[in-house]
Amino acid sequence: MTGTNAIPCMWMRGGTSKGAFFLASDLPGSTGERDRLLLEIMGSPDPRQIDGMGGSDPLTSKVAVVKKSEREGVDVDYLFLQVFVDQAIVSDSQNCGNMLAGVGPFAIERGLIEAHDGETDVAIYMENTGQTAIANIQTPGGKPTYKGDARIDGVPGTSAPIPLTFRDTAGSSCGALLPTGNEVDTVEGVEVTMIDNGMPCVVLRASDLGIEGTEAPGDLEADTALREKLEAIRLACGPLMNLGDVKEKSVPKMTMVSTASNGGAFSTRTFIPHRCHKAIGVLGAVSAATAALLPGSPAHALASLPEGSRKSLSVEHPTGEMTVIAEMNEDGTMASAGILRTARKLFDGTVFAQER
Repeated sequence: MTGTNAIPCMWMRGGTSKGAFFLASDLPGSTGERDRLLLEIMGSPDPRQIDGMGGSDPLTSKVAVVKKSEREGVDVDYLFLQVFVDQAIVSDSQNCGNMLAGVGPFAIERGLIEAHDGETDVAIYMENTGQTAIANIQTPGGKPTYKGDARIDGVPGTSAPIPLTFRDTAGSSCGALLPTGNEVDTVEGVEVTMIDNGMPCVVLRASDLGIEGTEAPGDLEADTALREKLEAIRLACGPLMNLGDVKEKSVPKMTMVSTASNGGAFSTRTFIPHRCHKAIGVLGAVSAATAALLPGSPAHALASLPEGSRKSLSVEHPTGEMTVIAEMNEDGTMASAGILRTARKLFDGTVFAQER
Protein backbone atom coordinates (compact mmCIF):
# COMPACT_ATOMS: atom_id res chain seq x y z
CA MET A 1 0.00 0.00 0.00
CA THR A 2 1.13 3.54 -0.72
CA GLY A 3 0.13 7.02 0.34
CA THR A 4 -0.88 8.20 3.78
CA ASN A 5 -2.80 5.05 4.64
CA ALA A 6 -5.59 6.96 6.37
CA ILE A 7 -8.28 4.60 7.66
CA PRO A 8 -11.63 5.50 9.25
CA CYS A 9 -11.72 4.12 12.76
CA MET A 10 -13.68 4.33 15.98
CA TRP A 11 -11.94 3.67 19.28
CA MET A 12 -14.19 2.17 21.91
CA ARG A 13 -14.11 0.61 25.33
CA GLY A 14 -15.97 -2.66 25.27
CA GLY A 15 -16.45 -4.23 28.69
CA THR A 16 -13.05 -4.27 30.37
CA SER A 17 -11.16 -4.05 27.07
CA LYS A 18 -10.41 -1.23 24.66
CA GLY A 19 -9.53 -1.14 20.99
CA ALA A 20 -10.14 -0.18 17.38
CA PHE A 21 -13.43 -0.79 15.56
CA PHE A 22 -13.32 -0.91 11.77
CA LEU A 23 -15.76 -1.56 8.98
CA ALA A 24 -14.48 -4.56 7.04
CA SER A 25 -14.72 -2.50 3.85
CA ASP A 26 -12.19 -0.01 5.23
CA LEU A 27 -9.47 -2.65 5.65
CA PRO A 28 -7.48 -4.59 3.01
CA GLY A 29 -9.12 -7.78 1.79
CA SER A 30 -5.85 -9.68 2.05
CA THR A 31 -5.26 -11.12 5.52
CA GLY A 32 -1.53 -10.47 5.29
CA GLU A 33 -1.96 -6.82 4.28
CA ARG A 34 -4.65 -6.32 6.90
CA ASP A 35 -2.48 -7.72 9.67
CA ARG A 36 0.54 -5.63 8.66
CA LEU A 37 -1.65 -2.54 8.72
CA LEU A 38 -3.07 -3.34 12.16
CA LEU A 39 0.41 -3.97 13.60
CA GLU A 40 1.44 -0.51 12.38
CA ILE A 41 -1.70 1.13 13.74
CA MET A 42 -1.18 -0.44 17.17
CA GLY A 43 2.59 0.12 17.18
CA SER A 44 3.51 -3.56 17.49
CA PRO A 45 5.90 -5.14 18.10
CA ASP A 46 7.09 -2.87 20.88
CA PRO A 47 6.50 -3.23 24.64
CA ARG A 48 5.37 0.41 24.85
CA GLN A 49 3.64 0.50 21.46
CA ILE A 50 5.07 4.01 21.36
CA ASP A 51 4.66 4.41 17.59
CA GLY A 52 1.02 3.41 17.57
CA MET A 53 -2.34 3.57 19.29
CA GLY A 54 -2.00 0.48 21.48
CA GLY A 55 -1.89 0.87 25.24
CA SER A 56 0.99 -1.51 26.02
CA ASP A 57 -1.38 -4.17 27.27
CA PRO A 58 -3.21 -7.02 25.50
CA LEU A 59 -6.50 -5.66 26.87
CA THR A 60 -5.93 -2.38 25.02
CA SER A 61 -4.48 -3.84 21.82
CA LYS A 62 -7.64 -5.32 20.34
CA VAL A 63 -9.51 -4.93 17.05
CA ALA A 64 -13.12 -5.51 16.00
CA VAL A 65 -13.89 -5.84 12.29
CA VAL A 66 -17.59 -5.44 11.53
CA LYS A 67 -19.72 -5.78 8.41
CA LYS A 68 -23.38 -6.07 7.52
CA SER A 69 -24.33 -9.73 7.58
CA GLU A 70 -25.84 -11.78 4.80
CA ARG A 71 -26.84 -14.52 7.24
CA GLU A 72 -30.52 -15.07 7.93
CA GLY A 73 -31.58 -13.58 11.25
CA VAL A 74 -28.26 -11.83 11.78
CA ASP A 75 -27.57 -8.11 11.53
CA VAL A 76 -23.77 -7.92 11.50
CA ASP A 77 -20.73 -10.19 11.39
CA TYR A 78 -17.96 -9.51 13.90
CA LEU A 79 -14.37 -10.70 13.65
CA PHE A 80 -12.18 -10.23 16.72
CA LEU A 81 -8.44 -9.80 16.25
CA GLN A 82 -5.91 -9.80 19.08
CA VAL A 83 -2.89 -7.69 18.17
CA PHE A 84 0.07 -8.83 20.24
CA VAL A 85 2.00 -6.08 21.99
CA ASP A 86 5.62 -7.19 21.72
CA GLN A 87 5.34 -9.66 18.84
CA ALA A 88 4.37 -9.16 15.20
CA ILE A 89 1.30 -11.38 15.58
CA VAL A 90 -2.37 -10.77 14.85
CA SER A 91 -4.52 -13.67 16.08
CA ASP A 92 -8.10 -14.66 15.23
CA SER A 93 -8.00 -17.89 17.26
CA GLN A 94 -10.22 -16.62 20.06
CA ASN A 95 -13.29 -14.54 20.66
CA CYS A 96 -13.66 -11.52 22.92
CA GLY A 97 -16.91 -11.07 24.81
CA ASN A 98 -15.80 -7.68 26.09
CA MET A 99 -15.15 -6.11 22.67
CA LEU A 100 -18.44 -7.73 21.62
CA ALA A 101 -20.19 -5.16 23.82
CA GLY A 102 -19.09 -2.37 21.49
CA VAL A 103 -20.16 -4.03 18.24
CA GLY A 104 -23.85 -3.10 18.47
CA PRO A 105 -23.32 0.61 19.16
CA PHE A 106 -20.62 0.76 16.49
CA ALA A 107 -22.87 -0.87 13.90
CA ILE A 108 -25.61 1.67 14.62
CA GLU A 109 -23.15 4.58 14.60
CA ARG A 110 -21.88 3.47 11.19
CA GLY A 111 -25.38 3.10 9.75
CA LEU A 112 -25.28 -0.67 9.31
CA ILE A 113 -28.49 -0.92 11.36
CA GLU A 114 -31.46 1.40 11.78
CA ALA A 115 -32.09 1.84 15.48
CA HIS A 116 -35.47 2.05 17.20
CA ASP A 117 -36.51 4.72 19.65
CA GLY A 118 -35.84 3.26 23.08
CA GLU A 119 -33.99 -0.04 22.71
CA THR A 120 -32.52 -1.87 19.73
CA ASP A 121 -31.55 -5.55 19.58
CA VAL A 122 -28.55 -6.30 17.38
CA ALA A 123 -27.90 -9.89 16.27
CA ILE A 124 -24.15 -10.43 15.98
CA TYR A 125 -22.48 -13.41 14.35
CA MET A 126 -19.10 -14.08 15.97
CA GLU A 127 -16.88 -15.26 13.13
CA ASN A 128 -14.20 -16.59 15.48
CA THR A 129 -16.47 -19.17 17.11
CA GLY A 130 -19.49 -19.46 14.81
CA GLN A 131 -21.92 -18.41 17.55
CA THR A 132 -24.51 -15.65 17.55
CA ALA A 133 -25.11 -13.13 20.31
CA ILE A 134 -27.90 -10.60 20.77
CA ALA A 135 -26.84 -7.21 22.12
CA ASN A 136 -29.56 -5.01 23.61
CA ILE A 137 -28.56 -1.38 23.01
CA GLN A 138 -30.13 1.68 24.63
CA THR A 139 -31.16 3.95 21.73
CA PRO A 140 -33.33 6.87 22.86
CA GLY A 141 -34.34 8.88 19.82
CA GLY A 142 -32.88 6.19 17.58
CA LYS A 143 -29.27 6.88 18.61
CA PRO A 144 -26.95 4.92 20.93
CA THR A 145 -26.45 6.38 24.39
CA TYR A 146 -23.47 5.53 26.55
CA LYS A 147 -24.85 7.18 29.67
CA GLY A 148 -26.48 5.01 32.29
CA ASP A 149 -26.38 3.44 35.73
CA ALA A 150 -24.85 0.05 34.91
CA ARG A 151 -21.59 -0.76 36.64
CA ILE A 152 -19.15 -3.58 35.90
CA ASP A 153 -16.03 -4.55 37.83
CA GLY A 154 -12.86 -3.29 36.21
CA VAL A 155 -14.42 -0.11 34.78
CA PRO A 156 -14.76 3.11 36.79
CA GLY A 157 -18.10 4.89 36.92
CA THR A 158 -21.33 3.83 35.27
CA SER A 159 -22.59 3.47 31.70
CA ALA A 160 -25.62 2.36 29.72
CA PRO A 161 -26.29 -1.37 30.21
CA ILE A 162 -25.61 -3.72 27.29
CA PRO A 163 -27.03 -7.19 28.02
CA LEU A 164 -25.45 -9.80 25.74
CA THR A 165 -27.47 -12.94 25.17
CA PHE A 166 -25.80 -15.94 23.57
CA ARG A 167 -27.66 -18.22 21.19
CA ASP A 168 -27.12 -21.96 20.88
CA THR A 169 -24.81 -22.29 23.88
CA ALA A 170 -26.87 -24.93 25.74
CA GLY A 171 -25.12 -28.26 25.35
CA SER A 172 -22.38 -26.78 23.17
CA SER A 173 -19.84 -29.29 24.55
CA CYS A 174 -21.95 -31.92 26.30
CA GLY A 175 -24.82 -32.26 23.85
CA ALA A 176 -27.48 -31.03 26.29
CA LEU A 177 -27.96 -28.36 28.93
CA LEU A 178 -28.24 -31.14 31.51
CA PRO A 179 -26.22 -34.02 30.06
CA THR A 180 -27.56 -36.53 32.60
CA GLY A 181 -31.10 -35.23 32.23
CA ASN A 182 -31.21 -34.41 35.94
CA GLU A 183 -31.14 -31.13 37.82
CA VAL A 184 -29.27 -32.87 40.62
CA ASP A 185 -27.12 -36.00 40.80
CA THR A 186 -25.10 -37.48 43.64
CA VAL A 187 -21.43 -38.05 42.78
CA GLU A 188 -18.88 -39.28 45.33
CA GLY A 189 -21.52 -38.64 48.01
CA VAL A 190 -22.00 -34.98 47.04
CA GLU A 191 -25.03 -33.40 45.35
CA VAL A 192 -24.06 -31.72 42.10
CA THR A 193 -25.61 -30.15 39.03
CA MET A 194 -23.81 -31.08 35.84
CA ILE A 195 -24.59 -28.34 33.36
CA ASP A 196 -23.41 -26.92 30.04
CA ASN A 197 -24.78 -23.54 29.01
CA GLY A 198 -21.71 -22.56 27.00
CA MET A 199 -19.20 -23.97 29.50
CA PRO A 200 -19.32 -27.46 31.04
CA CYS A 201 -19.52 -26.97 34.81
CA VAL A 202 -20.14 -29.02 37.91
CA VAL A 203 -21.99 -26.82 40.40
CA LEU A 204 -22.01 -27.89 44.06
CA ARG A 205 -22.45 -26.38 47.51
CA ALA A 206 -19.28 -25.08 49.12
CA SER A 207 -20.53 -26.33 52.50
CA ASP A 208 -20.69 -29.89 51.18
CA LEU A 209 -16.94 -29.66 50.62
CA GLY A 210 -16.31 -28.39 54.15
CA ILE A 211 -15.58 -24.76 53.25
CA GLU A 212 -17.37 -21.43 53.66
CA GLY A 213 -17.08 -20.50 50.00
CA THR A 214 -15.61 -17.06 50.73
CA GLU A 215 -11.99 -18.12 51.15
CA ALA A 216 -9.16 -16.58 49.13
CA PRO A 217 -8.18 -18.62 46.03
CA GLY A 218 -4.69 -19.24 47.40
CA ASP A 219 -6.07 -20.70 50.61
CA LEU A 220 -8.33 -23.07 48.69
CA GLU A 221 -5.48 -24.20 46.46
CA ALA A 222 -3.43 -24.98 49.55
CA ASP A 223 -6.19 -27.27 50.87
CA THR A 224 -4.96 -30.64 49.61
CA ALA A 225 -7.98 -32.57 50.87
CA LEU A 226 -10.35 -30.18 49.07
CA ARG A 227 -8.45 -30.43 45.81
CA GLU A 228 -8.39 -34.22 45.96
CA LYS A 229 -12.14 -34.40 46.65
CA LEU A 230 -12.93 -31.97 43.82
CA GLU A 231 -10.78 -33.90 41.40
CA ALA A 232 -12.42 -37.20 42.32
CA ILE A 233 -15.84 -35.67 41.62
CA ARG A 234 -14.60 -34.07 38.40
CA LEU A 235 -13.17 -37.30 37.03
CA ALA A 236 -16.41 -39.13 37.85
CA CYS A 237 -18.52 -36.43 36.19
CA GLY A 238 -16.53 -36.39 32.95
CA PRO A 239 -18.06 -39.51 31.37
CA LEU A 240 -21.51 -38.63 32.76
CA MET A 241 -21.29 -35.29 30.93
CA ASN A 242 -20.32 -36.97 27.64
CA LEU A 243 -16.81 -35.54 27.96
CA GLY A 244 -15.07 -38.88 28.37
CA ASP A 245 -11.89 -39.18 30.40
CA VAL A 246 -11.20 -35.61 31.59
CA LYS A 247 -7.97 -36.29 33.45
CA GLU A 248 -6.00 -34.27 30.88
CA LYS A 249 -8.81 -31.82 30.04
CA SER A 250 -9.60 -28.38 31.45
CA VAL A 251 -13.33 -29.13 31.61
CA PRO A 252 -15.60 -29.48 33.42
CA LYS A 253 -15.00 -26.47 35.65
CA MET A 254 -15.77 -27.05 39.31
CA THR A 255 -17.87 -24.23 40.79
CA MET A 256 -18.60 -24.21 44.50
CA VAL A 257 -21.47 -21.91 45.48
CA SER A 258 -22.48 -20.25 48.73
CA THR A 259 -24.79 -17.46 49.84
CA ALA A 260 -23.84 -14.02 48.58
CA SER A 261 -21.86 -11.77 50.91
CA ASN A 262 -22.01 -8.50 48.94
CA GLY A 263 -25.61 -8.21 47.84
CA GLY A 264 -25.37 -10.52 44.85
CA ALA A 265 -27.37 -13.60 43.90
CA PHE A 266 -24.78 -16.07 45.15
CA SER A 267 -21.04 -16.42 45.63
CA THR A 268 -18.66 -18.68 43.71
CA ARG A 269 -15.25 -20.25 43.92
CA THR A 270 -14.23 -22.05 40.73
CA PHE A 271 -11.43 -24.50 40.02
CA ILE A 272 -10.32 -24.61 36.33
CA PRO A 273 -9.67 -27.47 36.92
CA HIS A 274 -6.86 -27.51 39.48
CA ARG A 275 -6.24 -23.81 40.09
CA CYS A 276 -8.79 -21.62 41.83
CA HIS A 277 -9.90 -18.86 39.45
CA LYS A 278 -9.40 -15.34 40.82
CA ALA A 279 -12.68 -14.39 39.11
CA ILE A 280 -15.06 -16.44 36.94
CA GLY A 281 -15.28 -16.90 33.19
CA VAL A 282 -18.08 -15.29 31.18
CA LEU A 283 -19.74 -18.52 30.06
CA GLY A 284 -18.85 -20.19 33.35
CA ALA A 285 -20.90 -17.51 35.07
CA VAL A 286 -23.76 -18.14 32.64
CA SER A 287 -23.72 -21.87 33.38
CA ALA A 288 -23.58 -21.31 37.16
CA ALA A 289 -26.45 -18.80 37.04
CA THR A 290 -28.48 -21.20 34.93
CA ALA A 291 -27.97 -23.89 37.54
CA ALA A 292 -29.16 -21.55 40.28
CA LEU A 293 -32.45 -21.08 38.43
CA LEU A 294 -33.17 -24.82 38.44
CA PRO A 295 -35.38 -25.70 41.46
CA GLY A 296 -33.61 -29.00 42.05
CA SER A 297 -30.09 -27.64 41.89
CA PRO A 298 -27.89 -27.40 45.01
CA ALA A 299 -27.39 -23.73 44.08
CA HIS A 300 -31.08 -22.87 43.98
CA ALA A 301 -31.92 -22.89 47.69
CA LEU A 302 -29.02 -20.67 48.71
CA ALA A 303 -29.37 -18.16 45.84
CA SER A 304 -31.16 -14.83 46.15
CA LEU A 305 -33.23 -14.72 42.97
CA PRO A 306 -35.10 -11.61 41.81
CA GLU A 307 -38.68 -11.62 40.59
CA GLY A 308 -39.81 -10.94 37.04
CA SER A 309 -39.37 -12.43 33.59
CA ARG A 310 -35.99 -10.74 33.17
CA LYS A 311 -33.71 -11.59 36.06
CA SER A 312 -30.43 -9.82 36.72
CA LEU A 313 -28.19 -12.15 38.74
CA SER A 314 -24.99 -10.81 40.24
CA VAL A 315 -22.57 -13.74 40.41
CA GLU A 316 -19.98 -12.94 43.07
CA HIS A 317 -16.40 -14.16 42.68
CA PRO A 318 -13.12 -13.54 44.55
CA THR A 319 -12.41 -10.16 42.90
CA GLY A 320 -15.89 -8.78 42.30
CA GLU A 321 -19.00 -9.85 40.43
CA MET A 322 -20.33 -10.61 36.97
CA THR A 323 -23.97 -9.94 36.17
CA VAL A 324 -25.89 -12.59 34.25
CA ILE A 325 -29.18 -11.64 32.57
CA ALA A 326 -31.75 -14.45 32.45
CA GLU A 327 -34.94 -14.26 30.35
CA MET A 328 -37.64 -16.57 31.70
CA ASN A 329 -40.54 -18.33 30.00
CA GLU A 330 -44.07 -18.15 31.43
CA ASP A 331 -43.71 -21.64 32.89
CA GLY A 332 -40.65 -20.61 34.89
CA THR A 333 -38.07 -22.25 32.66
CA MET A 334 -35.20 -20.22 31.29
CA ALA A 335 -35.56 -18.94 27.73
CA SER A 336 -32.08 -17.46 27.39
CA ALA A 337 -29.16 -16.21 29.44
CA GLY A 338 -26.43 -13.68 28.88
CA ILE A 339 -24.16 -11.24 30.61
CA LEU A 340 -24.24 -7.55 31.38
CA ARG A 341 -21.48 -5.45 29.82
CA THR A 342 -21.10 -1.77 29.01
CA ALA A 343 -19.29 0.19 26.31
CA ARG A 344 -18.29 3.76 25.51
CA LYS A 345 -17.26 5.56 22.35
CA LEU A 346 -13.88 7.20 22.95
CA PHE A 347 -13.17 8.78 19.57
CA ASP A 348 -14.24 8.61 15.97
CA GLY A 349 -11.91 9.71 13.22
CA THR A 350 -8.93 8.56 11.19
CA VAL A 351 -5.89 6.51 12.10
CA PHE A 352 -2.73 6.40 10.03
CA ALA A 353 -0.35 3.61 9.17
CA GLN A 354 3.21 4.30 8.07
CA GLU A 355 3.62 5.75 4.60
CA ARG A 356 5.30 3.41 2.15
